[in-house]
Amino acid sequence: MKKVLGIDPGFGRLGWAILEGNKSSQKVVSTGCLETSSKEDLSKRLSEIFDFISDTVDKYGPDEAAIEELYYFKNAKTVIGVGQAMGAVIVALEGKGIRNFRYTPLQVKSTVAGYGRADKKQVQDMTKRLLKLNEIPKPDDAADACAVALTHFFMNEGLITDQ
Repeated sequence: MKKVLGIDPGFGRLGWAILEGNKSSQKVVSTGCLETSSKEDLSKRLSEIFDFISDTVDKYGPDEAAIEELYYFKNAKTVIGVGQAMGAVIVALEGKGIRNFRYTPLQVKSTVAGYGRADKKQVQDMTKRLLKLNEIPKPDDAADACAVALTHFFMNEGLITDQ
C-alpha cells in the first residue's frame, strides 16, 4: 500500500488529500484545504504553504506527491500566485525527500472522468464514485486534490520535470 499526497495548488486556497492504496483500490485517509489570508504579505503566505506541506508530510508520511500542473489562466496575477505557491510546495516536498509528480488538468480529467474536456462536476462525481464516498469532498479544492492523487495511482508514470 502506498500513500500519495494529492495537491491542487493555489495561493489563496490549496487543496490537499492523502490517499492510500494501489492502482486497483484507493481510500481517502484525510483531505482539506489550506487558506491563506489576502491581508498577509507574499512572504508570509508562501511560508504558511511551505510549513503546511512540511507538517502534512510529517503527520501522514506519504510516499509520493502528485501536484496539478499549472496550465492556463486568463489572469496573469493568478498564474504568478499559483506558480509561487507551487514553488513553495515543491521545495517543501524536496526538503522532506518526497518525490513529486505533476499532472496537467487534461491528464487529470482524462484519467478520472475518461474525457479530457470533462467539466469540474463530472470529475468530482467520478472522484466520489472511484473512492466510494457518500459525498464529494468539500471544498472543491479538496475534491480536486483527490482527483490528482487518483491520477497518480492510475497512471504508470507521472511527469517529473526536474528529477
